[in-house]
Parts: sequence; structure tokens; C-alpha cells
Amino acid sequence: MASVGGFLVSPVGSVRCFTRHRFGVRAQSLEGGGSTVLSSESVNGSSSVVVGTQKNHIGGSLVKEETKVRLLGVEEKKKKGEAEGLAALWDDGYGRRSVEDYFAAAKEICRSDGGPPRWFCPVECGPPLKDSPTLLFLPGMDGTGLGLTLHHQALGKVFEVRCLHVPVHDRTPFEELVKLVGEAVKLEHALFPNKPIYLVGDSFGGSLALAVAAHNPTVDLVLILSNPATSFGQSQLQPLFPILEALPDELHVAVPFVLSFIMGDPVKMASVNIGNRLPPVKKVEQLSHNLTALLPCLPELANVIPRDTLLWKLKLLKSAAAYANSRLHAVKAEVLVLASGKDNLLPSVNEAKRLAGLLSNCKVRVFKDSGHTLLLEDGIGLLTIIRGTCMYRPSRRPDLVRDFIPPSMTEFRYAMDQVVGPFRSVTGSVFFSTLEDGKIVKGLSGVPEEGPVLYVGYHMLLGLELISLTDEFLSEKGIALRGIAHPELFMPKTESLSSEFSMFDWVKIFGGVPVSASNLFKLLSTKSHVLLYPGGAREALHYKGEEYKLIWPDHPEFVRMAARFGATIVPFGAVGEDDIAEMLLDYNDLMKIPIVNDSIREMNRDSIKFRDGRSGEVANQNLCFPVLVPKIPGRFYFLFGKPVRTKGMEKMLKDRESANQMYLQIKSEVESNLKYLIKKREEDPYRNIIDRKLYQIFYPPETDPTPSFEP
Repeated sequence: MASVGGFLVSPVGSVRCFTRHRFGVRAQSLEGGGSTVLSSESVNGSSSVVVGTQKNHIGGSLVKEETKVRLLGVEEKKKKGEAEGLAALWDDGYGRRSVEDYFAAAKEICRSDGGPPRWFCPVECGPPLKDSPTLLFLPGMDGTGLGLTLHHQALGKVFEVRCLHVPVHDRTPFEELVKLVGEAVKLEHALFPNKPIYLVGDSFGGSLALAVAAHNPTVDLVLILSNPATSFGQSQLQPLFPILEALPDELHVAVPFVLSFIMGDPVKMASVNIGNRLPPVKKVEQLSHNLTALLPCLPELANVIPRDTLLWKLKLLKSAAAYANSRLHAVKAEVLVLASGKDNLLPSVNEAKRLAGLLSNCKVRVFKDSGHTLLLEDGIGLLTIIRGTCMYRPSRRPDLVRDFIPPSMTEFRYAMDQVVGPFRSVTGSVFFSTLEDGKIVKGLSGVPEEGPVLYVGYHMLLGLELISLTDEFLSEKGIALRGIAHPELFMPKTESLSSEFSMFDWVKIFGGVPVSASNLFKLLSTKSHVLLYPGGAREALHYKGEEYKLIWPDHPEFVRMAARFGATIVPFGAVGEDDIAEMLLDYNDLMKIPIVNDSIREMNRDSIKFRDGRSGEVANQNLCFPVLVPKIPGRFYFLFGKPVRTKGMEKMLKDRESANQMYLQIKSEVESNLKYLIKKREEDPYRNIIDRKLYQIFYPPETDPTPSFEP
């Protein structure tokens, strides 16, 4: 056992797993040996633990020996983990670490670096949730295995994270690297056959991941490929590679420095830990400081990728691309390709489209402003991307209810500031709720804390109220609403609408699930706070003259389900759509226009119909988006009625008449809430956006929210 460069490295020929303790690191043999505790001095202040695999390095090749490796005392970690799951607005640590940390760690891990490729688990990943799947990170050209530095803490909450480290002077051929990773995959699959194994491949690692998947078609693999180097043959820099081979050693020190600008955007790298809510002047100051600190780190790449290593890696990239491309037909894994629009090293966007056409189960997300080193640049966290594309699942069968991870504080702030920030400012939403004694108060104090709760209300035009609801419940109550959404949002054809990370993806991150009886059953059984619109898409895409009209089914679809679990039903009303826009053309108008009506029929031909004729007008789902004319914005108002308790009313499961009476009572309460808000908003002196903005000039909303009418 040796401490090398701040990392614990097991010597060749021994297989050990390490668990962090207060005063040191416990090393335990997995082959029947005892355990010893290393002193904190031997740990040498390490920030990561490196575990060597049992290999003999002979003539540049790896010779397999019988090994059974489990990293970081999995069972002991899980006992310390958050067995009950993550709470809404949990800390994912994104933005806490920067590219400077990457360079500092790379400098340490490459110091006195030798031996064969090996796996390590970053300590900052921490203990994951119970039954979390394994994630194996396969690095790019640098080979350090530190490419997920910005994402370690977030990924470590829901994955057993392990990273492959290929030492600087290692010359293992590509085929042997495929065998090495394949052995780890097979071992993990043998230990946990019902769990998926995630392979995150960055650039060169993307080719490696595809090759491993081709050799393991029966293993449940999920591939996340960031700018995969399968397009290396079409690299924009191909003409420069012969020049690199002839370049004198004295000039090589400048090569990594130049490559760092080609591979990534220094500005986006330096923007990682800059808060979105900082004033513009503060952002510029922080960016300037970060750039000043980052630029001196770039020459360190000369030590990470010295001249001989660079030339070897270029040959390795070429053989990897050829190997992986010749075996794409054998890849059966679920694949997500992340492509950068400003990748100056590879034609990544075109390659993503090519792979999507060749692979049987492949999704693509394009990040148009990112460079080749996507995972080290400012933007959306990797876990957020995995969740938004419905790629996270701890078991073989995906389940959007069971697999849900609540939004983190970083995701919440990013979505509210960067995605829907202007809309929040424009609508100036106001919330009211009803206490048990019937008193209406401002805020959500009348809303139940404990689930299961079923919020039933009016679906505003285009579902515009959803942003405000999500914002308020998370901000004030720390509750992630689980919205019952139209199944079309989760169908593969939505992928064709946009390859960028879109609002469809954010709906899934914030808890949306397809409407179905089974999903409602599972949500209520897990005591969730569920958002249900009986009027569905028909109400959200209503016609002229149907503003604030409830278009609900003729029979109680949700009351008996709520009674089965003793859920609390909270009826609510939301108004304000007529203060935002005026409907110019609705479905009936558009169907009278030639060509346009053909497009609408085509759009509705393959749409999912999940209501039958018994549902009444709401079952009419030949829908389309209306043509709207914006207005000077007014304000959104919400009123949550008195909670309706169903606990102890199990008799409604068989008594349809009682269930129908409660259904009509709830519908009447929603209509009353709408009438109340429509009337009372006339008393709001700040209903108009101009009046609100003038008020906010003198009274900042952070310290003094803009007032409204008194309930």
C-alpha cells in the first residue's frame, strides 16, 4: 500500500477496498483477508481513493487474474446513506467545484504516476442512496478519470461512481482497455443482475463505451456519450496531426495550451461557480477573477499529456473510432449522446445525428454554446440531463414514479432564473389558501403539509399556471408537485421537435408523469402531492368563449382513488390567462383554413386517446395550439379551497353515488374559487405590470413583495 500524490494506490498483485473513517482509511481484502486501519498520515490529505485492479503489466498488455472488486465498502456506505431518499431542493454541490479543482487533482494524480489502468472512486461522491446503480466513467484524452469533477457530488447521491484512470505513461492497446472495462461490467452484472450499469464516456471514452456495449449485448447498459470520438476521422484538426509528430520537444509545451482553447471554452469553464442571481457587475468581476486563476493552470496539460503520450493518444483515438464504428450494429444498450455545437475538435452534432440513425435506442441532446469539454463547462449538470431525458432508473424496468429524484436547489434556481425567469417576473403571481375554519389567507398556509394530497383545479390556457405553481410550492413549502401530464409529452416523437434540452425535459425533472390510473395509484400510495387537471388538454387548449369554464368528465375519475388511500383533496382555481393574451384563432377557426386543417388532422391522427366516450366533451381531443395575441400583462391569482378529507371514507370505493356527490362538490368549489378571484382581482391596485414595476423600483420584491387585494 502506498500514498502517491495524495491518492491511495494499491500495489500490483493486491486487491483492496477502502472506506473513509474519521482518523484514517480502512483497507480490507476481498479475498478472505483481514483488515487494517491506515493512519491519517498515510492518507496524506487525499481527496480521492484509487483502487488498482489485479493485473500484471507485461509488454504493454494486461493479463487478467481472478478478481472480485467492490469499491469503498458499498454496504457500509449504504448504511450511512440517505435510505429514505432525497428531499426537494437538496444540495447537489454543482458550482462548488471548478476547473481549477480539476487541474489541481490532475496534477496530484499524475505525480509519480505509473502502473496499469485502474478504477478509483472520488470521496466527494459520498454515500449514495440505497440500491443505487453503478456508474463507470471512461475518460477522454487526458486519461485522468477526473472529467466528472464538477458533477461528483450530485452523481454520488444516486450512483455508485467509479472512474477509470489511465496513467500518463501507460500504453495499453485499445482492445485491452475494452477487456478491462468489460470485466468490470461483467462482474457488476454478476453481483447485481437486476440493476443497469451506466457507462459515461467522454470523447475517447465514448468510443470505449460503445465498444464495451457491443461486446456485452445481454447486459443492461445505459450509455451516456459526451462528444464521442467515433467521428475522429472527420476531425477538423486532421491536417495538423502530422505537424504534431514533427514538432520539436522544445515547442511541445505550447501544444497543450493551444489544445485547451480548441477543446473547450475558457469563459464557460470559468463561469461554473458564478451565481445566476448575482448583479451583472458582480458577475463580470467574478468571471475576471476566475479567468485569471484558470489561465495559469492550462500549461499543466503538458504534464498530463506529454509529447509521447499525446502522439500515442492520437493513434489510440484513431484505432478506437475504427473499432467502435465497425461494431455499432451489435450495440443494444440504451444510449444518450450529448453533442456540443461549438466543438472545435470533432463534428459532434453531425456525429450525434449519425449515431441516432444507426443505433436502435438512441436519444440526442445538443448544447449549442458548449465546446468539446462539455462536462467541464458551465451549464446544466450531468445528473439533470440524465433525469430530464428519463434515463435514470435503479432497476431494469423504468418507473417514473418510483425512480423520481426531487429537483435540487441548483436545478430549481437554474430553471426559474434561466428558463422561465422573464415569465415569472411578468405574471407576478399571488397565492391564497383556505384554513380549516374557512378563512382565506395569503400564501399556502392552508395547504396540507403531509401527503397524500390531490390538488384538483382549472387548467389555464396552455397550462401557463404550472410555472407559478411549481415555483411557489417549492419556495414556500419545499414540496415537489407531481403533475399528471398528457402522455404525448413522454412519447419518442417529442424528441424530433427539438434536440436541445427543452421544456419537455424540465417537465420530467420537476415531477411530471404520464396520465394513467396506475401512475395515480402509485403516486398516492407513496404519499405524494399530486397535481391533477380533470379537464386535461381539452381545457388547456379550449376554444373562444370557454375561458374559466370547467370541461370535466361526466363521471368521478379521481374521487374513489383518493378515498382508497385516504388522500386529502384540495380544489383550487387559477385566473389570469385573459390578462396575458387574447385568443385570435381557436381550433374551429383553424380547421376552416385549407392546408392548415390538413396539418391539424395529421397531427391528431397518431395522438394518444386515453378517454372514452363516457367522459363527455373532455374526450374530444382533436386539438391544436390556438393563435394568440399578447396583451400588456396583468397578473395571475390562485386560490386553494378548504381541504376535503377522504380518510375513513373507504365506503366510496363501492358507493358510486357518494363518490359522485363529492366529485360535484369539488367541481363546485373550483368554480367558486374562479368566480371569487375574477371578482376580487378588480380590487388589486397592482394588477397591471406597469404599476407593479413602478412599485418595485422603490420597494425591491426580495424584501417587500408587491401587495395585492386583501382576501
